[in-house]
Amino acid sequence: MSEGPMVSRSVSPLDMAESLQAELRRGGISADVHDGYGLALVSVWVGLVVWCDGDRFWWRTGWDDRRRRFTYAWHPAMDPARAARRVAFRYGDLRRKSSSSVSNA
Repeated sequence: MSEGPMVSRSVSPLDMAESLQAELRRGGISADVHDGYGLALVSVWVGLVVWCDGDRFWWRTGWDDRRRRFTYAWHPAMDPARAARRVAFRYGDLRRKSSSSVSNA
């Protein structure tokens, strides 16, 4: 049974990651972009790396104790502005947790 013709991506993961980086920068969040092996990574904060395959962005959002695995959020790569807003919310959560753990030390 055939799964249909192969469709090549018209937008590279690196292009999409750089678009996300630009949107994050507009929101005052600096990030680094790295690419290779068909993926691009946007490193935002400790524990917050956004992966991109050209079709979607995805990032860790937490831990599922019952399943004993990380949970992830994803967003279509063709909408980097909205993805950046969602990533910014996660960034804010991690920064708040980081500052509260430092102040409690």
